[in-house]
Amino acid sequence: MTTPDLHLRTLFVLDDSGRITATREPGSASPPLFCLVRGATECVWAIRADVSDDIAAELDALAADELPIADLREPPAHAERYASLLGGRVSSGPALSFPDTLPDPGNVAFIDDLRPLKRHLRGWVAEEIPGRSPVIAVVEDGHAVSVCCCARLSAVAAEAGLETAEAFRGRGLGPRVASAWALLVRASGRIPLYSTSWDNRASLAVARKLRLLAYASSWRVHE
Repeated sequence: MTTPDLHLRTLFVLDDSGRITATREPGSASPPLFCLVRGATECVWAIRADVSDDIAAELDALAADELPIADLREPPAHAERYASLLGGRVSSGPALSFPDTLPDPGNVAFIDDLRPLKRHLRGWVAEEIPGRSPVIAVVEDGHAVSVCCCARLSAVAAEAGLETAEAFRGRGLGPRVASAWALLVRASGRIPLYSTSWDNRASLAVARKLRLLAYASSWRVHE
């Protein structure tokens, strides 16, 4: 079952006291200082482990006052105070689940080697491919032009990471690889998830085409 708590625990590693110690992304991405995830029935949150105890105590008290929401675009009741306490950059966006039935993705390829990714997609390194598996791509002339992989992975769920090379956008490739990825994640026994930001139009368009179901809103303060 997709819940705000599932989203939070798929994004981050939490210690015994519920503080964020790391992201679940491959590499060394820095986690946010604070993350609040709200849905129709619950609100959950976590604070980075190195935030001082006095600020963390106030954040906890404020977050405990937040209510579940019907409108996922609604900002938190204490948004200004969170940002003031932490003095960082704010980001937000929906958390979405895949429907039971997904479209046939057509001809896609499983990627386990760096070479098909080099020509059109930047930033990949060979060492990260196993941790992002399954890595699914549309391949043209031997080169991947659209890829979906595990951006974040836990024992229970995985969140999609999606990229289409600029020259190949607008052809419906993103929904194809995302659908194929979700089917494989589901077959592995994990729950496939998708999240994005409210201002990422291309990513939101993929979500609409796949009829993804928004179940929560994630609101974060970064350094």
